[in-house]
Amino acid sequence: MSYRERLNNWAIARLLPNNQWLIIARFRIRSDADGHFQFLCRTMPNVQFKVVFDMAEDGENANTI
Repeated sequence: MSYRERLNNWAIARLLPNNQWLIIARFRIRSDADGHFQFLCRTMPNVQFKVVFDMAEDGENANTI
């Protein structure tokens, strides 16, 4: 994982129909993630999203939480 990728630890995850989580956006600042999360919840109320702190390391699957 590059230095730049390690800076974006806040993420928004979406629950998929097969009960897996998919990271859809990454942010450096928690408040940026929260603002985008609120926008997504208003525009897509039937989809479940969560703001998470993603600590994925090298070799881990970044698409699941």
